[in-house]
Amino acid sequence: MGIFAGTQSFIPERLGHFLYKYGEIAKVYVAAFDENGEVLADFACSDEERIKIDQVFTAEEKKELFQRVTEFGLEDQVVEDTAFDGIKIAASAIKQNGKTEMVWVFLGQIREGLTAEAGETEAEESASIVFERQTTLSLFFWAIDVLRDMGLECIQAQHSVAEWEAANRRSLNSANEMTGSMQRMEIIMEILQHLDSDKAIEDIMQEFLQLTCTYLKADMADIIKVKNDESVILAQWGEESKAMERLIKRGGLELPEGRKPKIVSCDSPIMKKMQEGGELPFKAVAMMPVEIGKQIDMYVCYYDTLRERIWKLEEIQFMKDTVRILQSIMEKRIQKNSIVSSYASLEEILETIGCAVIVFDSEKHEIQFMNQKTKLMFPKGKIDIKFLEDVRQVLLKDKIYEFCDRKRERWYEAHRNEVRWVDGKARTMYSIFDITDKKQYQQKIEQQAYTDFLTGLFNRLCCERDLARTVDEARKYGETGALLYLDLDDFKHINDGLGHRYGDILLKNISDAFRKIRGIEETSYRMGGDEFVIIIPPSWYGEYDRIVEDIKAIFAKPWALKGGNYYCTMSMGIVTFPDEGDSVSDLIQKADIAMYEAKKSGKNRVAKFDGDKLSEVNKRLDMEKNMRDATTNGYHEFQIYYQPIVDIQKEDTPCVGAEALIRWNSAAMGFISPADFIPLAEYLGLINPIGNHVLRQACMACKEWNENGHPEYKVNVNLSVIQLLQNNIVEIVEDTIKETGINPRNLTLEVTESLAINDMERMKGIMRSIRTLGVRIALDDFGTGYSSLNHIREIPLDVIKVDQSFVRDLVEDDYSQSFVKMVAELASTLGVSICVEGIEKYEQYKVLENMKVRLVQGYYFDRPMPKEDFVEKYVKASIKEPAKKKEVRRKK
Repeated sequence: MGIFAGTQSFIPERLGHFLYKYGEIAKVYVAAFDENGEVLADFACSDEERIKIDQVFTAEEKKELFQRVTEFGLEDQVVEDTAFDGIKIAASAIKQNGKTEMVWVFLGQIREGLTAEAGETEAEESASIVFERQTTLSLFFWAIDVLRDMGLECIQAQHSVAEWEAANRRSLNSANEMTGSMQRMEIIMEILQHLDSDKAIEDIMQEFLQLTCTYLKADMADIIKVKNDESVILAQWGEESKAMERLIKRGGLELPEGRKPKIVSCDSPIMKKMQEGGELPFKAVAMMPVEIGKQIDMYVCYYDTLRERIWKLEEIQFMKDTVRILQSIMEKRIQKNSIVSSYASLEEILETIGCAVIVFDSEKHEIQFMNQKTKLMFPKGKIDIKFLEDVRQVLLKDKIYEFCDRKRERWYEAHRNEVRWVDGKARTMYSIFDITDKKQYQQKIEQQAYTDFLTGLFNRLCCERDLARTVDEARKYGETGALLYLDLDDFKHINDGLGHRYGDILLKNISDAFRKIRGIEETSYRMGGDEFVIIIPPSWYGEYDRIVEDIKAIFAKPWALKGGNYYCTMSMGIVTFPDEGDSVSDLIQKADIAMYEAKKSGKNRVAKFDGDKLSEVNKRLDMEKNMRDATTNGYHEFQIYYQPIVDIQKEDTPCVGAEALIRWNSAAMGFISPADFIPLAEYLGLINPIGNHVLRQACMACKEWNENGHPEYKVNVNLSVIQLLQNNIVEIVEDTIKETGINPRNLTLEVTESLAINDMERMKGIMRSIRTLGVRIALDDFGTGYSSLNHIREIPLDVIKVDQSFVRDLVEDDYSQSFVKMVAELASTLGVSICVEGIEKYEQYKVLENMKVRLVQGYYFDRPMPKEDFVEKYVKASIKEPAKKKEVRRKK
């Protein structure tokens, strides 16, 4: 996890280095404190800058800011102004389960509205202290949000890892216990084979010691018989066991009296007392009496000579159990006709095994024995013989059989062994273990694998699994279901405008709303980003229309975010199954295609998959592939066309510049309409790099025109909503101006009027910052947006462009003429220019001559053309009057 693995794992040097690099990028100063207010990493900067920080941001102010985000519980994040103009301080607490884990503290000097050349001088005038790092207000908030989200995710990941490790340890212990139980069972069953064995008793004793010592991991073992106060070794295991009798005597350890075993661990008082007399030949010993004919005259002894050993309860129980079997073997040798005592001993042993044990006679189909745990495991202690036969058939192929008791919500694991029972006949023994804890742990891990971390909805992996199962059931029973693919419209605006924190809140709210819709509570999935999939299973397909309307209703209302109301709509694609597809990938692809058609039709729509449009779908997929290739190969396929902008009140040189319009000449598909590829570029997230390419090329072209006899020529470049909402759009424009050398007054950026719908204050701030660079702003498509006249006075503008929809009927329609006149009067009052688009006919042009309109563009004057043609026609040629103008006069 690196430096973000929790406050206990921070390495100050590495954290300080990280904060220094982070501050350099964001142009801010950052420090980190633990939950007690102790410094994890101080402000990473030079000593001179540190002195300035201490002067601006006192220790008392730091303490107060720290307490506000940690002690009172009402605020997690605080941003404050300081006594110094333009300098802000902030604190952001990272909390887990209400407990503060750490706190980031920020200091930034805001330089909003300053140009690169004038920035330092004006900053010095507005503040008595000037820092080396100066940032913008949007970048300052971005730096806080990113570091907060990063810290929170890493803290949450650490807690998840800790919980997983604890659960894993519990599961491992359970597995080890199960393995130990299985090993004990196998050894006991091997010893039981000797009940009817014809081997010599000495050989049986030898094998007994070998088997039991292997499980106990004892160094040595003896079977000792006491006769006439003398000890005789009947069997031994281990190289030094022959001398053990003498060693025991020397060590002062007496054999146990009566029927109680003698267990001596390394830490027992008996062992410590014996150690006082000198060095012992062993470090732990266990002596188990063997009762035959109600008399004790034999002992099974185990020794550990190499390690400090403390006998465990399960080991002691194992020794007792195996000694009982040895007693049965010995007694059977003495009384061959009596097996009652052997069966009783075996029954007592099997009752303490720790799992359910069933002995089954496969020939007679009868249960010969089952212990108490078996009776508790099965309802009323009864077992269906068919169940055992089914288990046997499974275990003939597999070593393990798992089954579940749904009523009791318990999971079990069955094992099978072929054994020889106490009567000497072959039997099948089933050992059944309760593995519910193991299964619950597996289910928890599986749930984590199938759940989206942010929203709590199921994820793509779970969606594909559930969809495959649902489609199979629908096909099997001849039913119908539906797959809904949703993508939020312009979610990037909210995510970038308000910050990722509020974008995450919106995603959570939407997910919660899905879970409240009856019929899809458990079939809603987040596919990633702002995309969701909903499965309407066949059992709810009868309420398909109601479910779709409930989903649409979620997005019909605004969302309360960061103190304001914001609309976020969605586009939905729908495909039914199995009639329109029966594979997971096919259905998801078709639903995605339908969703894209909804976006292409204007967003905030629902579209059903149309099989007749497969050729268009294939074309779109080809277009997507070729667009990605085009953007990775230097944008050479994207050409910039220029449409002249004409000043109709000028007689000699009416052309005053051009609007830059992008065209895509695909090497594989030929020319593609902007109406087709621009929505796709926005959908694929490629509109920003393509738009930046257009801006750079247009500025370079205008710079050439200015240097070749037309210093007054201007170029207009369209900015999409997505481009304008980039956090660093002002920096991008500024860098482009510096790189190309264009006079910023000759660059006009066109923005659509619909930008005024959401977050008007932020839009105005961005446009003011752009105008501070000297760049002009044009409001494009005027008259088609919302609340135009209410906002027109608030937006910082230089040009109003009247949408061509008002020009189409300009000659005959009184309303269109009145609208253009009104906008011209309004522009004159506001002190801005007006440009009328879409002039295609002489009659339209003549109507404008009597209005206060100067700038015009449209096919009547010229079509968009490649840069070379524009240079040849409007830059190189010394024409006093354009051809269209002469043509107009001839018509007169």
